[in-house]
Amino acid sequence: MEQRYGDRGYRSHTNRNKESDHSEIVDISEESFWVQEKKSKNTYGSYAKKSGENRYDLEENDNDSNGNDENNGVGLFPDDIDLEITSVQMLKRPKFRYRISFGPYSLEVHEDVMIKYRMLKGTVFSKIELTEIVLADERQRGYGDALQYLSRKPRTGFEISMRLKEKGWSEETIAYVMDRLTGEGLVNDALYAQEWAGQRVKNRGKGKLWVRQELRQKGVSKPLIEEALGEVSEEDEYDSAMQLGAKKWKTTSGEYLDKKRKVGSFLMRRGFSGGLVSRVLRELASKDGADGVEDWEEE
Repeated sequence: MEQRYGDRGYRSHTNRNKESDHSEIVDISEESFWVQEKKSKNTYGSYAKKSGENRYDLEENDNDSNGNDENNGVGLFPDDIDLEITSVQMLKRPKFRYRISFGPYSLEVHEDVMIKYRMLKGTVFSKIELTEIVLADERQRGYGDALQYLSRKPRTGFEISMRLKEKGWSEETIAYVMDRLTGEGLVNDALYAQEWAGQRVKNRGKGKLWVRQELRQKGVSKPLIEEALGEVSEEDEYDSAMQLGAKKWKTTSGEYLDKKRKVGSFLMRRGFSGGLVSRVLRELASKDGADGVEDWEEE
């Protein structure tokens, strides 16, 4: 699995393609840039709004680092000396990333990290401080990936962790991201399980056995699953099974015992328990004029 840092995101000025960089970066170090920005009514905000892009919608394939530059890496920065920022350049792609130059050395960080650490021209950092900033940037990018994943629909903590792992983030970064998302209320397995169980039973015609297995696959803990299923009343599950069973009964041909077998098997496959299926079949048979209906037994 490719590393997110080291071979990506850091590069030396001496190995940079100057012609390519000219079209990929905007120098924001000088005061004239900010004057122009003010006159254009916040160019960055207008651009983000028009593009409709999430500020964390990072396009990994657009990284301008080729991954083969042996001079990449903050580890090559000199030790035990003050490193002064000589320029700050906004990259056009990927969005919201900046190249921070320290003379012949440079690194790239997310905009939020740049602002947090006040990485402005003339500011001085040590190599140790830059190493911490690199870690902060990795965490921020991992957080951005998680937000992008969550923007499509709610997720469990397990699903987000697996997604971040697939994208190559370290265990430390994943742990940080999960703690942050949980603290911000963006990940709540208990609430997710309750909403999922209610929606699946009431609106999707699934029994509790089916829902229990789904939540297990999503990595929800057993206590939270049982708590969520307990919030779904027996009558709600019965009503759902009854609606499904009635439709199936009407469209099933054959003798009573044959209809009973087909409808019962259908409901069992949908995750309804044997006892609930028997109750539904008795009601359906009664409405159909059949007497002496025995309990359903799973085949």
